[in-house]
Amino acid sequence: MATSQRAFGTYLVSPSELNTALKSGSATSPRTIPICGSWFLPNDPQKRTGSQVFKQGHIPGARFFDLDKVSDTSSPYPHMLPSPEVFQDALSALGVKRDDRLVVYDTAELGIFSAPRVAWTLKVFGHPSVHLLNNFKSYVEQGLPIEAGEGESFEQTDYPLPSLEKSRVASFEEVKAIAQDSSNGVQVLDARSSGRWRGVDPEPRPGLSSGHIPGSISVPVPELLDPTTKTLLPGDKLKAIFESKGIDPNAPIVSSCGTGVTATIIDTALIEAGYGQGIRRIYDGSWTEWAMRVKPEDGLIKKMEQ
Repeated sequence: MATSQRAFGTYLVSPSELNTALKSGSATSPRTIPICGSWFLPNDPQKRTGSQVFKQGHIPGARFFDLDKVSDTSSPYPHMLPSPEVFQDALSALGVKRDDRLVVYDTAELGIFSAPRVAWTLKVFGHPSVHLLNNFKSYVEQGLPIEAGEGESFEQTDYPLPSLEKSRVASFEEVKAIAQDSSNGVQVLDARSSGRWRGVDPEPRPGLSSGHIPGSISVPVPELLDPTTKTLLPGDKLKAIFESKGIDPNAPIVSSCGTGVTATIIDTALIEAGYGQGIRRIYDGSWTEWAMRVKPEDGLIKKMEQ
């Protein structure tokens, strides 16, 4: 059983720090439990899924958090935040206790991609100790322990019913009001590629217009990651990137993307850079909800030539 009593001093955890913690082997609370948050876009060329790559190789003792299933499945928009009851059932089924230290990680292929969304979900539902591995790609390349298969069996827990911290989530109506009033001082950051933001490249979901929310700032995720290791860049480099884009560290920030997944990479980068000391929120529905709900006459989908 990969659990330990070792604490972490920072939100981001290195592979060696996690491995050292897991090697202690203590099964008493508080435990350290790896959470695999792997997920792929629906247009993935290799048709991969998170559960498939988990079975191919994962950190011993890890549990797989399914972003698509632990969500509001009644919503027309993908993997919107689940209800407190769905979250409670999911954490109980994963054998997680409220005092467990959870270290969320991604696929070795992508480095940092969907794990920040899983970690953010855990945090907005109030789990006290959540960390992000920086990253599984480096973990694998360092030759640290990996196992294949379904994963270890574990005893189901009775995770307490949480409450959602609504102040960390932005709704469609709130973002629409921001877009329609540029004097409100709220900054909207977009994690999608520059081409999708400018409206010259297609969205991965068929029939969805590309473009951007009026007044939003393009912050493509690859700019925030090391091009070789795919780890999040150091805080000073992230700060320089945000400064170069004219982002105010003290003004409210809403991060957005395609479906609310990679927006949380921006949120993580803001934390590491010491940015967003005002209100930091994630637009849960992000571009998919925006492009499906705004009307042509609203003028709320901007493209490069506009």
